[in-house]
Order: sequence, then C-alpha cells, then structure tokens
Amino acid sequence: MTEILAGPGRPQVSAWRLAGRLACTGVVAAALAIVMVTTLAGEMKDDIAWLLYVAQQWLHGSRLYVDVVEVNPPLIVWICALPAWLAELTGTRLQVAAMLFFCAIIMACLGWAVAILTRARKPLGDPFVLFAIGAPVLLLIPGVEFGQREHLLIAAALPYLAVVARELADDTPGDATAIAAGVVAALGCALKPRYVLPFGMLEAYAIWQGLRWFRLSTLAAGGTLAVYFAAILIFEPAYFGNAIPMAVALYGASDVPFLDLLFDCRLLLFGIAVGCVLVATQPVRGERFRLPGVLLVFAIGAMLECFIQGKNWFYHQIPATIAAVLCLIAWTAMRLRADWRPGWRRLGPGALAVLALLAFGLGAYERIDPQMRIALARRVTVEERLAALIRREHAKSYLALSDWIGLGFPVVNETGVVWASRFDSMWALDGEMWRAARDGRAPADWPVRRWVAADFKRACPDLVVVDRRNPIDYVELIGRADGEFLKLWRHYQRIASFDGLVVFRRNRLAAGPGFECNGTTTVRNKPVVPSGALASYPNRRG
Repeated sequence: MTEILAGPGRPQVSAWRLAGRLACTGVVAAALAIVMVTTLAGEMKDDIAWLLYVAQQWLHGSRLYVDVVEVNPPLIVWICALPAWLAELTGTRLQVAAMLFFCAIIMACLGWAVAILTRARKPLGDPFVLFAIGAPVLLLIPGVEFGQREHLLIAAALPYLAVVARELADDTPGDATAIAAGVVAALGCALKPRYVLPFGMLEAYAIWQGLRWFRLSTLAAGGTLAVYFAAILIFEPAYFGNAIPMAVALYGASDVPFLDLLFDCRLLLFGIAVGCVLVATQPVRGERFRLPGVLLVFAIGAMLECFIQGKNWFYHQIPATIAAVLCLIAWTAMRLRADWRPGWRRLGPGALAVLALLAFGLGAYERIDPQMRIALARRVTVEERLAALIRREHAKSYLALSDWIGLGFPVVNETGVVWASRFDSMWALDGEMWRAARDGRAPADWPVRRWVAADFKRACPDLVVVDRRNPIDYVELIGRADGEFLKLWRHYQRIASFDGLVVFRRNRLAAGPGFECNGTTTVRNKPVVPSGALASYPNRRG
C-alpha cells in the first residue's frame, strides 16, 4: 500500500488507515449533524428548558427552592447557568448555547475515556475507531432527551469506568488521571445522587475482583461528594428544608405500576439479559481489559435504580441503556479480535449480541424519527402555536394550568414572557390531590392550591392556558381554595382552543380599578405576599 503523508520527521500513514480515519470522522460528523438538527431545528425539551429558565432566574437573584420550586439538587442549575450566562453575554439563542455546551461536555468525556483505554500497556484499539463507535451511542440513543441529567451522568461516568477497567487489568493509569476521573464521576452522580447505587455496585464488583476500596479514584469521588454536600448546606440549605420534603410528599403521584414499568423497559431488560449471558458464558480470553463486565455491572445498577424511581420516563433509562449498548459492542469487538474463525459456537453468541444491538438501534431510530420529521417538515407544534399567541396578544405574563411542562417551557424561553408561577407546571397540585386520595384528606403541610392561587393573584397573567385533557379541573380546584382567585378569574375571556387546550385572555377593561396587576399586585386593595417571601412554605400550614 502506498504510504502518504510521509515526510522528514513525520510518521507514515497508509492510505487505508487514512481512509479509515476519514470514515470515522464522517460517522461522528453525521451523528453530530442529526443531533443538531433534532435539538436546534425543533423545540427544546421541556425539562431542559425549565432548568435553563431556573438557572436564568438564579443568575438574576432568585432564590432556589424558594422563589422557584425545583426538586433536583442544585448542581444541574449551576451547570445550566454557564450556557445561560454565555447566551446572555453573546446574544446567542439560549437553545443553541445550551445544546452546544452539553454536546461539548459529552464529547469531551467520551474522548477522555477513549484516551484512558488506548494509552494502556495493551491498548483496546485505535482511538479514532473507538471514538467513532462511542459517539453515535452517546449522541443518538437519548433522542429528544439529549442533555438530560441522566445523559450527562453516564457521560461523566465513562472515564471512571475506563479507569476501573484498567485497574482490574492490573494496569492502573496515572494518579492524576485516576483522581480526575473520580472527581468527574462524582459530579455526574451528584446530578442525581440516587445513582450512587450503580457506582456502589461497580465498587463492590471491583473489590470482589481483588481491588482495594481506598483507591485514588474512589477516594477522590467520595471527597468530591462530601464537598458537594457541604456546599449545598452552605449555599442552598433550602434544598434540604424545602425540595426534599416536597419531593417525598408529592412526587409519588407520577409513579406507575411495576408491571407497566417492566413492559416499558422490555428492550433494556432484553439487552442486559443478553449481556449477562455473553459475559458469563462466553468470556473473552487473552484480553486484559474487563471493560464488558464493568459496563454490564454499571448497567444493571442503573436499571435497578430506574425501577426504584418508579417512573416510565425514558430518560431514566438512558444510563443503563448506553452502558448496556457499550457493553455489547465491547464484547463483540473483543470476541472478534480474539477469535474470528467461523463456526456456530462462535457465531451464535455474536449473532445474539448483534440482534440486541439492532434492537437498541431501532429503538433509537423510533425516538429520533418524530423529531427529525418535525424539524425537516417544519410542522407547527403546540408550543409554537402558544408562542405565536403570546406574541400576537402582546402578553407580558403567562401561565399554563397543566401537568405538562411543555406548555410552559420552552414557550417561556422562546418568548421571554413572565411565568406566573413558582412551579414549572401543576405537578405539585396533582401530587396534593394524589395525597388527598391516598390519605383521605388534603395534606395540611402542602396547600399547593393556595400557593398557586397566590402566585396567580400576584402576577395576574395576561394569558392563561387551561389543559382540558387532564381530568382535574384546575380552575375549579384552585377556586375552592381561594375565593379571590375566582373573582379574578371572572375577568378572563376565552380567545382560542386547540388540541384540548383552551386559551384565556385577561380583560383589562372589565377588571375595574380594584384589580391592578403589576408584579407586586393588590387584589381589591388587599396585598398579596410575593412567593419569594414564603421562605419556609413547605413548613407552613394553611
């Protein structure tokens, strides 16, 4: 083969190798292009849009867990503050800044993990190939959930998993690498502290395989989590006093039956079962890396955590799914490298791995395809229709009475309208009703209806969307708790309806002189306490 790119002091690179690297670059570029189209041409994911909004409010002086109600630990808000700040500083669209920021984090973690695996005494493979294999997995499997906390978590865990794989092969990386990987993995776990379970299972597996528990990577991870815990106590103590009690009391309303959750996770269960069979019965001999086993243990722990959370939201499956796919890919590649000769005993397990990977690929396609169709066909979404209504009516404040976050976010992010609630949606109100049905009475410590009514009276939103698809009549429910809310609601008139939603506009002329809504409003000359003043609202009764 002709050698090219050769010259004085320059290594020779064969044409075949160059073609392979160009092909790897093309694969990564294609995956990035798909992600950029689906995340930037379409609507921003509602959860991410809300967290970016919370980060903006925090940057502008609002108090987390007091002025804005969020049940997640503060690290994700602190992280989202970076793209929010950059977007404001440069005038860039928030969605663009956020997606590029998340993509950079994910690709950097993947590249670092690849570097750890390929700088060993026995490299796992060519770094270009490994990166080209890992990039589509990390970029495409999440689909519309790109950038969720679970997505960032598994990306941050990859360097740590690579370090553990090398340690199990008696090829410990440098101290700086081990410490840094432990710190980054701990930050990933800090995004959702519940995921200490898969990390704990991984450590138990490593100890079982002969490693010490007080390795530099584990000590760095434990120290980072301790520092983070102290930082929350110092800077955001309301998380422990407000957010955790609220989540414990009300978040169970979104739980699903265990059998339904099993059905929703059927693909993940199949993939992990295949991985268990292959790793247990078809070990790769001659390889010093334990990467498939490390990835499989983490995937099992992440899957168990998904069941513990009890929600049928796909983004809870992202860590386990990505770890399972990477496990199957690593096993298949190592198996082929160790023994590629034909034969049913060799091809059968490989075919099973390929079948599982194809199933995961089909699932990723089914998640991405609707977003691609929306992005390329430019179909008008519900969020876009609401944003157009806000602009048409020149509304300055807005509220959606719905348990769907998407009616509020990214609508608020795109229009800049004032959101007239401390909650992202009516999930807490649904939780209050769930508790009332379960306990036989509404929880006295969690009068969510009164808080929603207080926010409504304070802001007097120009536009209100009422979701009629939900069996709960939010207007009637809030009105029973606060008569002043009903008096104010009489001055709203219906202006549009579509897709089960009804849009109301406040009639300023009919409201009369007793209703002045300016952000620190009075309702019939009676002062309404701003939500920020309810610093200890979860502990207040009535």
